[in-house]
Amino acid sequence: MAYRSEPGVPAMIANLPEKTGKSLEEWFKVLAASQLEKHGEMMKLLKGEHGVTHGFANMICLIYREESAAMPPPGGDDLVETQYAKKQELKPIYDALLTAALKLGADVEVAPKKNSVSLRRKKQFALIQPTTKTRIDLGIQLKGQPPRGKLESGEMWGGMCTHRIQLFSPADVDAEVLDWMKKAYAAAG
Repeated sequence: MAYRSEPGVPAMIANLPEKTGKSLEEWFKVLAASQLEKHGEMMKLLKGEHGVTHGFANMICLIYREESAAMPPPGGDDLVETQYAKKQELKPIYDALLTAALKLGADVEVAPKKNSVSLRRKKQFALIQPTTKTRIDLGIQLKGQPPRGKLESGEMWGGMCTHRIQLFSPADVDAEVLDWMKKAYAAAG
């Protein structure tokens, strides 16, 4: 994927067995078995329990997260159903966001996770999360964009998204929200 081809990364991957005792694929199995989702938790596992240096741990985590997010997990529809099982009133908001995202381009990837749905192009540009029983948070990835209008700071996302838009009804998926999604989609290409 994209990060694998960054300068210096192929050499780091080649050196993994010598420097860490495992290949990249073997480290992927360790991370998959851990069922951790956050970058920091994965880093802590690799560095703390396995003695991997920071640079190698970061590279392993970045590639693992990038490549696992690009492939929807088995039962993706089940994951979405589970997210909205007790929040049925939010499902129309999700449906409106998904419909809008899929109209952005044929290269939009939908990757359901346990608590959210990632929208990707070459990289993630948005995240749909039913945060409460009455609200969906739409995470938007737009580095350098100051918050304004419905676009709030995304500090709560821990680096996954730079901004958040709170949505309480399908009517909230308006022209402003669609414009922010379109900008994030364009920036992810």
